[in-house]
Formats: sequence, structure tokens, C-alpha cells
Amino acid sequence: MEKLELLAPAQNYDCAIAAINSGADALYLGAPKFGARKNASNSLDDIEKIVNYAHLFNVKVYITLNTILDDKELIECEELIEELYKIKVDAIIIQDMGLLELPLPPIVLHGSTQCDIRSVDKVKFLEKVGFKRVVLARETPIELIEKIRKETNIELEHFVFGSFCTGFSGQCYLSAYSGKRSANRGDCAQPCRKKYSLVDEEGNFIIKNKYLLSLKDNNLSNHLERLIKAGVKSFKIEGRLKDINYVKNSVLYFHNKLKNYPRQSKGIIIQDFTPNLDKTFNRGFCDDYLFNKKDNIYNFLTPKSQGEFLGEVVSSNDKSFCINTKKELNCADGLCFEIKNELAGCLVNKIEKTKTGFKIFPNKKLFINKNTKIYRNIDKSFEKTLNNTKTTRKLEVRFIVTEEKLILIDKDNNKVSIDIEAQEFALNSINMRENFKKSLSKTANSPYLVKDVAFELDNIPFLPVSKINELRNSAISALSKKILDNYRTKKQKPINHPKFPQEKGDYRLNVHNKKAMEFYKKCDCEVIEGSFESIKEYKNKELMRSKHCLKKALFNCSYNKKLYLLDDKGVKYPLIFDCKNCEMAILAP
Repeated sequence: MEKLELLAPAQNYDCAIAAINSGADALYLGAPKFGARKNASNSLDDIEKIVNYAHLFNVKVYITLNTILDDKELIECEELIEELYKIKVDAIIIQDMGLLELPLPPIVLHGSTQCDIRSVDKVKFLEKVGFKRVVLARETPIELIEKIRKETNIELEHFVFGSFCTGFSGQCYLSAYSGKRSANRGDCAQPCRKKYSLVDEEGNFIIKNKYLLSLKDNNLSNHLERLIKAGVKSFKIEGRLKDINYVKNSVLYFHNKLKNYPRQSKGIIIQDFTPNLDKTFNRGFCDDYLFNKKDNIYNFLTPKSQGEFLGEVVSSNDKSFCINTKKELNCADGLCFEIKNELAGCLVNKIEKTKTGFKIFPNKKLFINKNTKIYRNIDKSFEKTLNNTKTTRKLEVRFIVTEEKLILIDKDNNKVSIDIEAQEFALNSINMRENFKKSLSKTANSPYLVKDVAFELDNIPFLPVSKINELRNSAISALSKKILDNYRTKKQKPINHPKFPQEKGDYRLNVHNKKAMEFYKKCDCEVIEGSFESIKEYKNKELMRSKHCLKKALFNCSYNKKLYLLDDKGVKYPLIFDCKNCEMAILAP
């Protein structure tokens, strides 16, 4: 079997190290510019530090340069890619085809999900262009993944956990239209997480002020084996804007689920807590898109974290309420629940144990109806565990002590030796051996775990403990340098210009510069207009196309009148329904 990859997000240096220590086989993170998450950028110095730590464990580092670029930015991005290549980044994840027309270094290219990758023809095209990997659209059903695998050889990456974009990635212009903040330029304002009303053609309100575009979160943790059989190589966790505890919890959880499969990275994970996805940020979980369903995909009540289900209210008054639950609660836990069709919440001030659960005294007055479902979105005890966890990754090594050398060897037979410059041999060889063993085994602050200290000598050198510690540290530094010197990044194949699946393309090709225009021309595709961000006339343009369909969700496809979304500014967006493909589109008014 091909080695699998657990791919983790990293907002910053600390998140990156936490992801590696929790079991990630690869990381994806932003550079100083040009990533689709503007607020998750990293300096080149930090990226180099991350690369050097990651490569010790054969963990790959991918940089997201997946925005569309203007002509000036294209040149800046070319210079940035040169710098990334020098520090041995393993691949860049891109959307803008203009980059392919530049004399880039041979850095491996991955096609971002922003490239709108949801058909066999699109994957075939990108494979012929020369991409090593494609990131499939989150909406891709398992049958299509299987078909793509049968008809192509390119690496397939698929999201298995985290937030859903409501619209097809790379094809959503709602933020650019409504707030002049372009998702394809890395500045999405997340309008899909805002309240809307649904009105008919006569102006009648069908639903008022609900989160009609907000989806639940993706969780395919129970379907990893099916995805492996379908041909997915890389299992991607969403979340470059999520905090370090989200990274620790989700990465370790998926690492444990995949630990019996051959994996790309090296080292052992020493964990000190049990991960639990229900306790991390989530809006409620679903797996609908993988199986071409969507009955459970949306959450009109809230775009905020719902957390884990605890139980139902069995009695209440304005000072307290009792819930039936087998889970432990703590003071300062955060609870949420529905009151009058709105999500409400409270903190736990005090708790008393009951026969079936807990009596809860909240931090404010409220009255909750019997049978109301109670969720916990802040578990103070679990958060404390994550804050204090010492979960780490280590490479197993062994020391060999000879009369003249201290030798350090890892499991891949990387070997270094340091001269032992002793003036004499020890009179008490037993005590000296113990000193060596004790000092050489103290590698807690290094990436290494000493499994054995062997002695191949007749006489043991006499050294003070401080000198043994110095030799140990020198050997560790030398081994790390050797591993990194031996690390080889793969090289990108030459770029080709096969025929594009469409003869003509409009703003949805996201052509934002002259080089991208050249690329599509060479691929026999006529670009009839530039990117959404560069055009002036928006009327009736598709702002979003989605598998989430309000007609299906609310009326089971039976409603015949025209429908509109009304935002909080009074802007009315026409909706169209592509029933053949079971998709909904939002148009510019």
C-alpha cells in the first residue's frame, strides 16, 4: 500500500510544532503573502524553522499560495517561491495558473481546492499540466473519488474534518460582492455565517433572520478506510485560522485512527491524553456530501460552536436546571441550548450531583423548557488538559561508547561520531558506565528518545558529567544536521499545456493577470472576461453555487415560486435552482 499522509493546518509556528508532535505527516501553512487565509501568514524565518523541525521526522511542509494575483503580485510571488525553494519547502499549493508561465524553480505544485476540482475531466487536465497532487472539492462524493482514481494517477487529497465552505471553493464571490472582500484574494468575510431572510416573489417572508447559508462541520473520521480504498492519499484537516488546542486534539485523533496504516512520516508519538472531536470547535458534524446526501448538512440556528451533546433538561426554574447525563461537568463549563428558536448559552457557576446527572446553577437567570437539549461548547477540564499536554514525537536512537568515540545512530542508520578526548580511563568502570548511561539518556528537550546505550570497549574513559553532557549535545546536533543534509525534496515535472475541458471561460476561471490569460490561450480556452474582482458589471452573475439547497431543505424540492435571500442591509439576492444537478445558485441583484 502507498504510504498515507495526515495533513494538518498550521496558523503559526506553535501550531505547526504541535501538529508535528501530535502525529501529522505533513503541514500546510501560509507564507507572508498570497495565501487564501490572509490572517494566517508566517514569516520566512518561522517557515524555515518549521521546515527544519518537520524534516527531522520526514514531515512535509506545503505552503499555500492559493490566491489569484495581479501582474505586479505575480512577480513578487515568483521571488517568494524562490525563497521557499531555498529553504526546502516540499510543495506549494496554488490556484493562479499565471504562476505556471513563470520560470519557477522545480518546486512541486499542488492544485488548490480553489481550482474548483470536482470532475474527472478537471483532474485529468491538471494531471496533464504537471501537477503532482490535487485537493478535491469538499463536496466530492465517494463514487466520484473512485472514478477519478481509476482514470488518473495523480495524488488525491481530501478534506476529512473541519468547516465547510457553503459555495464551491474558488467559485464564491458573495464576500467580494457584498463587502468588497474577495475570497479568491484571501480576504473572505464569511457572509455564509450571517443571518438572512427567505422571501418569495411577492415579498412574503418564509423565514426571518436565520443562518440560512451556515453549514455544519465536516467529519469523515468513520469513513477513512473507505476513502483509502477509493484512492485518497492525503487526509486533510481544515483549520488554518483555528487555535493550537484545536490542532492538538484533531490531529492526534486522526493520527490514532490511521496509526495501523503505512504512513509517510517517522518517529513515535508519546501521548498523554485521549483526544475527543466532540470537545473541539464544531457546529455539529455531518458526513453527507461524501454519500451525496444533504439532509443533515445545515444548521440554521447558529454558526457558532455547538460542542458535545450532554443530555436533556428534566426540570428547571429560574435559578437552576437539571439534566440527565453520564458525562462529568465542571464549574466554568460553557453550555448552549435553544430558547425561542435562538441559540442561548451560560456558564456553570455551581453543580450538584443527582441520580441521573447534574443540577446546574448558571451564571445568569434563564428558564429552560423540559426536554431541551443541552450541549457543552467549553469543557474547562479538557481545555486545561490540552493546555498542559506534553504529547510529543521522538526518533528512537542508540548511543555506542568506545574508548575514543561517542557514536549516535538512528533507526535509518544515520550515524555520527564525536571524539572523546579523555586524559585517562576510569578506575571505577561500573560507576563511570552508569554516569554515561544516565547522562546520555537525558534527551527530553531534543527530538530523540534513547533506546539503548552500548559499550564497545575494554577501558572506559574517565569524564566528568558535564563533559558527557557536552558530548551528548554535540552528537545530537550532528545527527540532526546529518538528517537534514540528507533530506531531499522532490522535483516538479515540466509544465504542459493540454486542452482545457472548456472552449470558453468567463469570470469563473478567475483570470486576474496577463500570464494566466496566456496559459489558458495555450490550452485552447478563450477567456471572455477577467476575474470577478476585475469586472464592473455584476447583475445576474452567480455569486455562489452550492450543493446546499434551500428548496430541498425547506420544501423537499416541491416549491414553485421564485425565492430570494434578503440580507440585513435589505439587499435581495435571487436564487436559482439547478434541480438536475441538485444545486442552488445565488445571483447578484
